Amino acid sequence: MSDSNCKAVPIQWRSLTAIAALGGGLLVSLFDFGASKPWLFLIGIGLGLALYHTAFGFTGAYRRAILEGDISGVTAQMVMLVAAMLLFAPVLAAGEVFGHGVTGAVAPVSLSMAFGALIFGIGMQTGGACASGTLFTVGGGNLRMGLVLVFFCVGAFWASLDMPWWTGLPGIGAVSLAKTLGTWQALALQIAALVLIYAALHWLGGRNRRSLWWQQGFSWVRLLRGPWPLLIGAGTLALLNWLTLLVAGHPWSITWGFTLWAGKAAVALGWDPATSPFWSGSFAQRALARPLLADTTSVMNIGIVIGALAAAALAGTLRFTARVSPLSLVAAVAGGLLLGYGARLAYGCNIGAFFSGVASTSLHGWVWIVAAVIGNLIGVRLRPLLRLADT
Repeated sequence: MSDSNCKAVPIQWRSLTAIAALGGGLLVSLFDFGASKPWLFLIGIGLGLALYHTAFGFTGAYRRAILEGDISGVTAQMVMLVAAMLLFAPVLAAGEVFGHGVTGAVAPVSLSMAFGALIFGIGMQTGGACASGTLFTVGGGNLRMGLVLVFFCVGAFWASLDMPWWTGLPGIGAVSLAKTLGTWQALALQIAALVLIYAALHWLGGRNRRSLWWQQGFSWVRLLRGPWPLLIGAGTLALLNWLTLLVAGHPWSITWGFTLWAGKAAVALGWDPATSPFWSGSFAQRALARPLLADTTSVMNIGIVIGALAAAALAGTLRFTARVSPLSLVAAVAGGLLLGYGARLAYGCNIGAFFSGVASTSLHGWVWIVAAVIGNLIGVRLRPLLRLADT
């Protein structure tokens, strides 16, 4: 959208006022849950604004790379990863910041984790978004993605009930490349891997077919109302993930919140958490017992939706749409279930496992993306059967 088009499409002031009132009310209430929660909510709002204004979706980026050879979105993700690695490294090496401990997103590598990433990749293309994409498109008014979100939660909860079987499959445990090789050696290795991947994609015919930077120069109007170039979005997401690490003590994650939301709903319907080994653990029990706003991931997820709502109202594009075919609804349900189930098995999604994992030099982040790309290749081939558009 050009600056002239931004001016032609008015800001939706009534909607923006209501969104600001809702966000302000939530912000005030979060002070009852600790000093960090309001800050994390504001970071979530920033993430929602950046995701919406950049249309920074992993799903569409992979689909365009597969079908059109357009690697613009993938290039932006690589820049985002390098920026996050460099920001994370000194903090994680120190092990603490502002008087509290910090830990990276390092998770086990196993057959179940790889399978989870594989089906998550399929779900990305059949559902139409990843975890962050689901949140910001819901915030933009896409009601079909609201259905994906509901079944994302259901799938994540379903997988939590099956975790004892899945965790029994072979694996090598958690591997931190920084601890194995040294912090800067691990960073050099990861950056070299990204350079080689970029070179391989270019050799295979991939090109940056969309602009990565401001095409008509910087504009305050565009900064406020969007769209933003991909590299601005990449840098903003890396910076906000780093701020999450500083404030929360761990990197940005999304899908635990979805699992918890479904768990709380199940308890409200009469389900007994004591029947599940996953939910009998102390962490899960505390999360179920506390109010939702006491959960860091949930607070940030809500912030992302609020931020996307605000961004859509600023852009003048906030419209709640629900006209979809029955087959598209089936794809939304199936995609949501695959996303949720896969994310739980894989210890996260494209954010918690891939972005935050690689930024934390976790081997599981690299295994995740390999399996997820294979899943995306399968999912892209399934889309025509489900009559889903390739835009």
